Amino acid sequence: MFRRVNYRQRRHKFINSSVRYTSSLKGKIIAIRREDQSVWERRAPLAPPNVRRLIRSGVKVIVQPSNRRAYPAQSYLAAGAHLQEDISEASVIFGVKQVPIDALIPNKTYCFFSHTIKAQESNMPLLDAILEKNIRLLDYEKLTDKNGQRLVAFGKYAGVAGMINILHGLGLRLLALGHHTPFMHIGPAHNYRDSAVARQAIRDVGYEIALGAMPKSIGPLTFVFTGSGNVSQGGQEVFQELPHEYVDQQSLRKVAEHGDTNKIYGCEIRRRHHLERKEDGGYDAEEYDKHPERYISTFSKKIAPYASVIINGIYWAVDSPKLLTIPDAKYLLRPAYTPWLPISVGAPALPHRMLAICDISADPGGSIEFMNECTTIDTPFCLYDADRNKDTKSFKGPGVLVCSIDNMPTQLPKESTDFFGDLLFPYAREIIEKSDAKKPMEEQDFSPAVHGAIIASNGQLTPNFEYIKELRTMNQRSKHKAASDNEAQTKTIVVLGAGYVSAPLVEYLHRDGNTKIVVCSHLKDEADALANKYSGVESIFLNVTERPDTLKEIISSANVVVSLLPYGLHHVIAKTCIETKTHLVTASYLNDNIKSLHQEAENAGITILNEMGLDPGIDHLLALECFEDVKQAGGKIESFISWCGGLPAPECSANPLRYKFSWSPRGALINTLSPAKYYHNGQVVEIAGGGDLMSAVQSLDFLPGFALEGFPNRDSTMYRELYGIQNASTILRGTLRFKGFTDTVQSLQYLGLIDPNPHPILHPNGPDITWRTLICNLLGLINDDIFYENLKRKLVERINSEERVQALEDLGLLAEDSVLKLNTPLDTLTHYLSKKLNFEKSERDLVILRHNIGIHWPDHRIEDRGINLVIYGNADGHSAMSRTVGYPAAIAAKMILDGEIQQRGVILPFTPDIYRPVLNRLRSKGIESFETSRWR
Repeated sequence: MFRRVNYRQRRHKFINSSVRYTSSLKGKIIAIRREDQSVWERRAPLAPPNVRRLIRSGVKVIVQPSNRRAYPAQSYLAAGAHLQEDISEASVIFGVKQVPIDALIPNKTYCFFSHTIKAQESNMPLLDAILEKNIRLLDYEKLTDKNGQRLVAFGKYAGVAGMINILHGLGLRLLALGHHTPFMHIGPAHNYRDSAVARQAIRDVGYEIALGAMPKSIGPLTFVFTGSGNVSQGGQEVFQELPHEYVDQQSLRKVAEHGDTNKIYGCEIRRRHHLERKEDGGYDAEEYDKHPERYISTFSKKIAPYASVIINGIYWAVDSPKLLTIPDAKYLLRPAYTPWLPISVGAPALPHRMLAICDISADPGGSIEFMNECTTIDTPFCLYDADRNKDTKSFKGPGVLVCSIDNMPTQLPKESTDFFGDLLFPYAREIIEKSDAKKPMEEQDFSPAVHGAIIASNGQLTPNFEYIKELRTMNQRSKHKAASDNEAQTKTIVVLGAGYVSAPLVEYLHRDGNTKIVVCSHLKDEADALANKYSGVESIFLNVTERPDTLKEIISSANVVVSLLPYGLHHVIAKTCIETKTHLVTASYLNDNIKSLHQEAENAGITILNEMGLDPGIDHLLALECFEDVKQAGGKIESFISWCGGLPAPECSANPLRYKFSWSPRGALINTLSPAKYYHNGQVVEIAGGGDLMSAVQSLDFLPGFALEGFPNRDSTMYRELYGIQNASTILRGTLRFKGFTDTVQSLQYLGLIDPNPHPILHPNGPDITWRTLICNLLGLINDDIFYENLKRKLVERINSEERVQALEDLGLLAEDSVLKLNTPLDTLTHYLSKKLNFEKSERDLVILRHNIGIHWPDHRIEDRGINLVIYGNADGHSAMSRTVGYPAAIAAKMILDGEIQQRGVILPFTPDIYRPVLNRLRSKGIESFETSRWR
């Protein structure tokens, strides 16, 4: 599957070509410096055999003493080198890693990996010192051929060491999951004297595997190698010590599901296998090299799901598609039932197919996006889970084991030195012969490879590397801008609305000290109260309908907007977010106006995530989690009935509505006039709007300690497709209330008190009226000069119940109290009830959510599963409603901010990479459901 390079032939070629340098090298003095960048750094740029050949050519070689170097001093002395601390007489000084600034000697040629070519901030002082001291710097990384391929690198032994390490880690990971395997007999790479000893240990493991020592419960193991260069080649050479078979990418799924456990399967993936043009598919290597931004990677969808171990050795550029993104990891690491894994009694199932990743490229945030920092030889592994947790202390738990050491070759220091020294040798001779840092470069005739690797000379950057100046300037500007904005301008969240549910949202987001929070409200006192409670939060007075320019200015300063405004305003907010390319999260239902903006949002590269509250929100997340688990286990959803409601705690419910308002009373009341539609036993049931909904109430006893009733909510039929439960014959989503609510609401409806249309008597500029006057008017009476008991009899005739009249009386709607007229009966009543039925400081609210799910299992048994969420508010803290609406919206905003959600356009939280981590984080905040089950 790959071309094995004959490095021995290449080495002999270099040796034979050295004769012509003999006379020109005579009298030259070089030094090999001591490595001090890392305690693990035991490599050298040239091995004793390389030194011996240079000395035979007349070169004096000084080696700085080091007891850490893998080749002992005696080996260099035996080769003819001089062992001494002072290396100042050398004209060329060779090393491996960066040199401490105070150890730099002026007017010398230095050769090492400088890590300066990307203007890395940490190494800019080193570069400045090199320029100041008139040092000629040659960076091995830039020793390339005419095609840009590196000529001198440790890559092969990075692959060798990486492969040994990940086999060692795989044994520990599988053991933690409950499976002893032969991999337990493989140690970390640095535990072996050399790779030959390591390979013998791996061959012994392979012998055990071939004899059937691998547990059948873990299924076939598949190793995917990305790239075909030196890194991949080194890894595959070690892999081939195991009993193995290579397959192409099309066969990967088949062997993952049905392969032989007495061997290991390998698959080499190159660019053409997973890169395709965004617009029309296909792959063109030349076009990709010039325009990588035109391509996407299908690796996470077509290859990664069938990989047990990924060995990543590809070079990643900034504009290139990522191999695995953060959302990809959530999808691949989700707990899943894998039917192809034979589960025997007592054998634990693997949490998911992917067990380990060896990221040899070690490019933080690069092709493996979720690995934003490298591991180390001291702590070589971390367990990364779908919720972005990293555990470096345990091999047990959910997630994938990742090894991402950035200096792997130093674990095999002798062989790495030999390998690197042989590649460097011909270029070292040329550098020794020709390079004099005191003379202008133009006077020295270097080969293109060497010339192109010289970063600095004669106190200046060479022409090929003058771009570093500009890059440094850009980095400094970015740094200064970030500093002037408290390093938070790239992480700003604007919260629109400071009402009932905003406090928990702000509290959750406020934990991240690098996130700037701006709260906007048309009620300045509400916004100020939040800003005063949480330090650093900024409050702004804003009426979004009256100040569109200000709205645009505020949104343009944000990375994410969370709108807690009434859903009728979300279209305005969404349009502004598209215009300013700002992400948006809402807790409201997705409506047609927002849905129509999908393509515009996608083109703008933004996410508009809707329905991230309680209902809609948590209800979706819990349902979808259950559906996915059932489908993975082979079951089918036959029915789905969901009830959800925000209520007062029972001890606080002693009023005619059995209800109090922890959110907009208007929304709660107008919903009682809505039409509804749902499936019942395969038939569509429709309820007309205008009040018929209150006649469709059902008594509910799933929590026997509560007197509950429910009525259908909106259009439930759409969820057959949205939830992917096409086999379900019954689908209903409903609103939950305490018994008595619907009866009292019907009396309000019969009187016209929930009418959203203007009424003349309620015109704000009309005469003052009392509630009794309003009721008389709605009854058609000429005036309110009627005997009180007669008024009550009139009401009984209208609403058909003395109990309902008593409820109106208890609500104070027959009193002589003045009415604040707000044009419509609904708005007038809403304002009144918001004051009459608000929560006192000592009172608490309650959220109840219930899913009844009928599941048909493959053995033909039927399970009636109940998912229950019961959350009480805290009288001294956040209400249950504010927590269950505010936290999901906050979590979603943070996920977008952190790159965990990368879908663009108008979306719903219906994919596992969204709903599973949100549920996990809600559970950590105490918002946790429990299940009941009954079989029939």
